[in-house]
Amino acid sequence: IIQAIASSLILFSSIMNAWYTGTWNITQLSTYPSTITLTIALFMKLGLAPMHFWLPEVMQGTTLTSALIITTWQKLPPMSLLLMTTNHLPLSIIITMAIASILVGGWSGLNQVQMRKIMAFSSIAHLGWMMAILTMSQKLTILTLMIYLMMTSSLFLTMIFTSTKTFKDMSQLWTISPTLTTTCMLTLLSLGGLPPLIGFLPKWLILKELINNHLILTAIIMAILSLLSLMFYMRLTYTATLTISPNTTNSMMKWRFKPNSTTNPT
Repeated sequence: IIQAIASSLILFSSIMNAWYTGTWNITQLSTYPSTITLTIALFMKLGLAPMHFWLPEVMQGTTLTSALIITTWQKLPPMSLLLMTTNHLPLSIIITMAIASILVGGWSGLNQVQMRKIMAFSSIAHLGWMMAILTMSQKLTILTLMIYLMMTSSLFLTMIFTSTKTFKDMSQLWTISPTLTTTCMLTLLSLGGLPPLIGFLPKWLILKELINNHLILTAIIMAILSLLSLMFYMRLTYTATLTISPNTTNSMMKWRFKPNSTTNPT
């Protein structure tokens, strides 16, 4: 229903623009009402705050594969349209919604235990970073989007392979595949934006670009709010790698090392 409403708003925006300008080219918006309508419709499709309420619940009610498609492939069409109309978008509204998305994505993800909901709020926060830089650097927006798609796809594929859906499942990940556990840990830390991982690069470049455009206060607020997202990424990392549930082994070797002459197996 939400996607249908958003599509209707896009058509309505195109009709308004055609009424005033006589052209159906939606990338050449020249009226304020059609620009605002298109912006709201695209933000609704992307699930950005404050039109984000549908995304976590839809993600939780779908399979992991469907959730992967929603958070990756489904973001491409509205992002493409945003990039084509970026010169006509109102900067103040874009920055406000970007900060709101980073805040909502970080704050709402703190008390979640379902992996799909956590990834939904992670998606909201990352899209907020993309929106903040959208009107200033299209190349940086595309770079951030590509890195986000790679990291999110990697984490979802790990979850699909191991059937991980909750925090409790994350604590059992090491017993299934130590290699995937290491990959999952690095991906989570990269999503959090910790150096020297790849996820740090777009956030650093975005903050640098904001400062160059004299939006120092915006850069400071975004950097502080990103700590909220980093908090639940660190919780996931701790759960996946530093907490291992008690289990027994049939091995006769102590500490799983080959016994030497001074160590008798028991």
